[in-house]
This record gives sequence, structure tokens and C-alpha cells, in this order.
Amino acid sequence: MIGADRRAYLQGLLTNDIAALSPGTGCYAAYLTAQGRMIADMRVFELGDALLVDLERDVAETVRSRWEQFIFTEDVKVEEVTASDAQIGVYGPGAAAALAATTGGQSSPGAETLRSMAMHSNLRLDFQGAAAFVLRSDDTGASGFDIVLPVERKDALLHLLTTFGAEAVAPEAAEICRVEAGVPRFHVDMNEETIPLEAGIEDRAISQTKGCYVGQEIIIRVLHRGHGRVARKLVGFRFDPSVPPPARGDTVRAADREIGVITSAVISPALGGPIALGYVHRDFVQPGTQVAVGGSDATVAALPFLSQ
Repeated sequence: MIGADRRAYLQGLLTNDIAALSPGTGCYAAYLTAQGRMIADMRVFELGDALLVDLERDVAETVRSRWEQFIFTEDVKVEEVTASDAQIGVYGPGAAAALAATTGGQSSPGAETLRSMAMHSNLRLDFQGAAAFVLRSDDTGASGFDIVLPVERKDALLHLLTTFGAEAVAPEAAEICRVEAGVPRFHVDMNEETIPLEAGIEDRAISQTKGCYVGQEIIIRVLHRGHGRVARKLVGFRFDPSVPPPARGDTVRAADREIGVITSAVISPALGGPIALGYVHRDFVQPGTQVAVGGSDATVAALPFLSQ
């Protein structure tokens, strides 16, 4: 998104404080209906001359068209850059060192790049004559960075990253990290019927001090009049190592009562068995609560399963 009014425009649409962003910073936010239901979640980065919005591919066109529809006299232009830009994630303990070595140039050990990364939410670099943006992230459950650069530079960056010690990770491994960290994903653990408070993303996604945004009335009503109580909440589940992981959509029961549903499940090597994310009725969210999932016993667990 470009234009002088870009931050002010999104300030009235998103749940977080977009107007407060300065070059080199970013935030996580949600886009809601007037009823407080989610249209999408996203990360928003101020690049200095544009806002970069990172969201799930399958909602990108919906969001773009909605935002474009509401532009009247504002100096704002919304462009989808999925086809022209590539995004590469570099995560884990060695992420900063590998990335600094890759982008630091032949005469630099990357120390200055590392210092800049520590100070900024995002960083603009030159990579082979093209602008590349390094975006700090922990969405996978591990600390690291997403690099956004022209798609024609993608293969060159991947080659250099592997040269300096980075290794490709299977999607299944990334999914394990995400579930262990208790990070919900849109159209997996959240959808168009979800209120952000149900998914537990309010601390990251919702500003309590900004002005009005779409859906704010519902959120404030639940937070202040309802003391944050919602009908259901996203929780973790732990299982005995001897049982297979549940399937997405499996029913969660307490005695003969249906109380929830599984949304994500993996086998966690770190925890030695199956774990899952899912929603349960608010009366069953206490960690240690015993439930049944698909014929197997499970225990409600606090999120995240693992701290970084």
C-alpha cells in the first residue's frame, strides 16, 4: 500500500495502532467485520515509502478489493505484489548469522547487519541491485526473519543462504514448531466466524489505546462488560505418547457432552507425543482438565506448549 494517507487509512480498518508505525517497525493486526468476526489476520510493516501487508494468500484478493472499495479522496493505492515478490523465511538460532553473512557483502562479516536487525522490526537492504526487506518474525514458533525481494532474485538468495549454513525445512517441521508455540493460523485454527478473543490473539493484535476501527464496539463490549469471557477459547491438548494424533475436526468431549473441536494436530518430538490445538467451551479451558478426543484421553494444556 502506497500513498501519504496509507497509515491513517488502515488505522480505521485494523485492530492495531497502524498510525503509530514509523519506518522500520511493524505490528500484527486483525481485520474484522462490524460484528467483530475475522476477515483476516496480517502483519503490517512500514517500509518508509509504503506499507507491506503480509497475510494468507487465499484472502489476499478479498482484502485488497475491500480496501480499494472504501478509498474515496484518500491518497492511497492498494497493490497485490504476490506475483512479483518472493518471501523466504529464515528461522532458528543461526538465522541472523546466516542472513548477515548472505547480505553483508564480501568485505563485511555482517556485524553491522546484525546490529541493525537487533534494533529494528524490519530492515531494507540491497541484494544484487534490488531492494530486499528483512522482516523480524516469530510466526512459525521460532525467532527469525522473512525476506521479501523481487521474485527473480529468489533462487540466488536461496543459494547463498545454503552456502552460509542454512538448511531447507519441510513444511511438516514448520507446522510442528507452529503448534508447539500455540500460534493459530487463519483458515486452520481461525476463520470468518472467529472473534479474536476466542483465538487468544488479542494481546498481539488489538490496541487498547487507539481510536475507532471496524468491529471495535463488539471487542470493547466483550473485554469491558463481559470481562473478556467468550463462549469458547483456543487451548492446547496433550496425549499419551502411545496414541496417534487426532485429526482436524475431531470432536472434544467431557463425559457425554460435546465441548469442542480439534483444529491442528502434530507429533511433537520435543514433548514426546501428540499435541493439538482446538476450541473448547469456556468451562473447560483450565489446564489439567481431562477430556476425550476421538476415543483417546487428552489433557487441556496452556499455550504455548514450549517457550522459546
